Amino acid sequence: MADKKLNVTMTKSKIGRLASHQACLKGLGLRKIHQTVEVINTPENRGMINKISYMLKVEEV
Repeated sequence: MADKKLNVTMTKSKIGRLASHQACLKGLGLRKIHQTVEVINTPENRGMINKISYMLKVEEV
């Protein structure tokens, strides 16, 4: 299951967000709005995605 990948797109700005939420964006490799990155579906990445799910769009690859 860890071989599955996710496309994660940032849909809202990080300005004015909690520092821990901004750190999650950085950890996922997201810097700009509408930027999409491909990450491996691991519990660590899932945790970051769940924490900031209100500002992301996630699709399975």
